[in-house]
Amino acid sequence: MTTIYHDSDADLSILDGARVAVVGYGNQGRSWALNLRDSGLSVQVCVRADATREQAAADGFTPGDLTDASTADVVCVLIPDDAIPSLPLVRPADGLTIVASGYTLAFDRFQPAGDVGMIAPRMLGPEVRRCYEEGSGFITAVGVHHDSTGNANARVLAVAQAIGGLRQGAIEMTAMQEAVLDLGVEQALSPALTMVNGMFTRVMLEQGIPLEAIIVELSLSGETERTMRLIRESGYAHQFEFHSPTSQYGQVSRREAYDDVEVGETMRRLVDDIVSGKFADEWDAERDAGYPNLIRLREQFAGPQVAAFEAELRTRLGEGAATG
Repeated sequence: MTTIYHDSDADLSILDGARVAVVGYGNQGRSWALNLRDSGLSVQVCVRADATREQAAADGFTPGDLTDASTADVVCVLIPDDAIPSLPLVRPADGLTIVASGYTLAFDRFQPAGDVGMIAPRMLGPEVRRCYEEGSGFITAVGVHHDSTGNANARVLAVAQAIGGLRQGAIEMTAMQEAVLDLGVEQALSPALTMVNGMFTRVMLEQGIPLEAIIVELSLSGETERTMRLIRESGYAHQFEFHSPTSQYGQVSRREAYDDVEVGETMRRLVDDIVSGKFADEWDAERDAGYPNLIRLREQFAGPQVAAFEAELRTRLGEGAATG
């Protein structure tokens, strides 16, 4: 049975007197550092000499260099996965090193000495801070990858509690499980949803529906977002009652129409590439080459032309529309 931890399972006092280093001060790093400090821990931010160091100083920290993190009792590594292997980090046998994603641990890209754990918020970086301040917290994936001291789990849970990651529950997962799930959403589910939305748009255009109206239906109205919020808050069955009988019948009576569409084979192939490490090797090669494919694809699918179209549409429809 899956283990789910809550605040009552953690003891923050186990970190009394511990020096905690946060490596990186971006979306996750800033939120973690502020939350850890507000939970009463002694926190040092370790960053390169760039704008993030200036931000850390403005937030009241005394920033240190990356090498300063090596001697900390607890190190939270909060930089992009592809940059972690190059860190000048040498950890002691009794230290605890925590990552916010299972990726580098699952695929042997990062193997520090001592205790090694994972605390992976199911939440965007800035929201980690906002949810902490609101007192609601967020759901987290947690796990111990290596227990050198026999005390790794207790220390990992204490850090998770300090950032607000146990308030809504934390699911115990291995680094590989978290990595496969996270990458699977990005590589198997997201492209499928994009394909479905694209095909739906094409079919509606064939029926003479304005493109603007289609975009409103898919995202701009906020209806889908609010429906998903209702599902999160009260469940699918409860939110279903808010749909009209026509909508209810249409949704459930047509489900079998796609039974003969084989998406599972493609999804399994993509996930197999994740589990085998094939994607990790591909991403290493992409990083070493200077990210040429990422730059090209980002330009194609999320570049200035796409942004300009979306920005213009929002001046005419939605919350930011001009009313004059």
